[in-house]
Amino acid sequence: MINTINPPKKKAANIGVDKLRTFEGHPFQVLDDEDMEVLTESIKEQGILCPLIVRPIENTDEYEVVSGHRRLHAAIKAGLSEVPVLIYPPDRNEAMIAVVDSNLHRERILPSEKAFAYKMKMEAMKAQGKRTDLTLSQVATKSDTAAEIGKEQGESRNKVFRYIRLTHLIPELLQKVDEGGIALSPAVELSYLSEEQQKILLDAMRLNDCTPSHAQSIRMKKAAQQGTLSLESIYEIMSEEKANQTERISFKVQDLKAFFPKNYTQKQMTDTILKLLYDYNRKLERSRRSRDER
Repeated sequence: MINTINPPKKKAANIGVDKLRTFEGHPFQVLDDEDMEVLTESIKEQGILCPLIVRPIENTDEYEVVSGHRRLHAAIKAGLSEVPVLIYPPDRNEAMIAVVDSNLHRERILPSEKAFAYKMKMEAMKAQGKRTDLTLSQVATKSDTAAEIGKEQGESRNKVFRYIRLTHLIPELLQKVDEGGIALSPAVELSYLSEEQQKILLDAMRLNDCTPSHAQSIRMKKAAQQGTLSLESIYEIMSEEKANQTERISFKVQDLKAFFPKNYTQKQMTDTILKLLYDYNRKLERSRRSRDER
C-alpha cells in the first residue's frame, strides 16, 4: 500500500499535454459525453482548479497520469497546451492502487470498469506482498486482500471475485453486461466458457434475439467444464423458449441515461417510463371517450 506515514512529497509543476500519458492498463472509460462537455467548458472559463497527479516514466522525460484522466482529456479538448500537475513518485504498484482508489468513488461505474479495477488493485496488492509464488485467488485467501478491497467498497470478498471473473468475458459479452442486457450472476457463469465458446454463444444470442438465463448459463458452464459443450449444444440451449419469454422492446441503458437524473437506477428509469406510458394511455383513452360522446 502507499506509505501514509512518510509519504513522498509531491512537486507542483506545469507540464505540456504532449508529455503526459494515460496510465497503462487504466480500467476506467473517458467518454465524450455531456459531463465531459460541461467539464471542458469549465476548464475553458476557469482553467484546471485541481492539479493532475502524475508519476515520472522511467528513463524518459514523460509522465504517467495517476489521477486526472478526464481532466486531461477535457484540457486537450479545451485547447490547453499544458496543465498543472503534482509530480508524485510512487512505485508502479502504489500507482496502480492510487489509480483505482481515485476512480472507484465515481457516481457511475460500469461493471467492466469495476471488474478490471478490482483485478488491477488485487494484482498490485499481490505484488506488494511477501509471497510471490501464489495465484490471485490464493493471495486473496491467504491475506484476504479481496475482503479488504470489498470492505472499502461496501461489498463482500465473494462479490469482488465475481466482478474479477468478468475480465474473462470477450468484449462483446462484457459490453452486454455494461448495457444491462446480461446480469452479473449469469455473466459470471459464462466467464468460464472458452473464448471460442463465448463467440459461438454470441452468434446464438443474435440468431435467437435473446440472452441466456442464469439457469442456462450454469448448464453451459458445467458442460464446458466437463468438455461436452459444443456448437450444437450452445445453439440448442439458446433456442429454448423460456417460461417467461415474451416479445419485448429493448433499449441500451446508456441511451436512456441522457433523459434521467444521473443518480437514477435502472429500476427507477423503468418505473418512470412505464408511468409515462400509463399516463399517455389514459390520455388517449379519455380522448377516445370524448370523441365517442360527440
